[in-house]
Amino acid sequence: MGKLIYLTNVSIDGYIEDESGSFNWLPPDDEVFAFTTGILRTAGTLLYGRRLYQAMAVWETDASLAARSDLMATFASAWQAASKIVYSTTLSEVSTADTRIERRFDPAAVRDLKAAAGSDLTVGGAGLAAQAFQAGLVDECRLIVWPVIVGGGKPGLPTGLRADLDLLDERRFGNGVVHLRYGLRGRSAGGVA
Repeated sequence: MGKLIYLTNVSIDGYIEDESGSFNWLPPDDEVFAFTTGILRTAGTLLYGRRLYQAMAVWETDASLAARSDLMATFASAWQAASKIVYSTTLSEVSTADTRIERRFDPAAVRDLKAAAGSDLTVGGAGLAAQAFQAGLVDECRLIVWPVIVGGGKPGLPTGLRADLDLLDERRFGNGVVHLRYGLRGRSAGGVA
């Protein structure tokens, strides 16, 4: 059985994008990038909303990214190795291998996917993650917190939802970034305990 992990970069005030929809306040950092790649390697399936999938698909469709450095090649390889499910009502086709489109988020289907998984799954995109949180499917929340206040934008965590968390691990990086790994209290790997 796999765990469903929500992994996201957030500003210290909790946003994944600023008010203009930009996330260019995330400066490149090799140490954080290598750490994120390590997490990605543990995932056999990536669940994405349409916008995040389209942003991430370049790791397979643009070979020049992997050619830039060994770090980028390792990330591209890890990303390509995972199966991908894209939740979209508008996307008509995908540009990457081992990827399928689902028209709606079905909690029962994701629960079955977790039960059959031999490795962890990640959920990406704040809207999709909010649905997974609401359905009681998220087992871990991993926040990569950047030392910047953006003052508004798209929240990284769902609003209107109460969830108690247990801190499982933390890591500080030399650039001031902190990784916080939380388990959702009272939940087993299959959802609500």
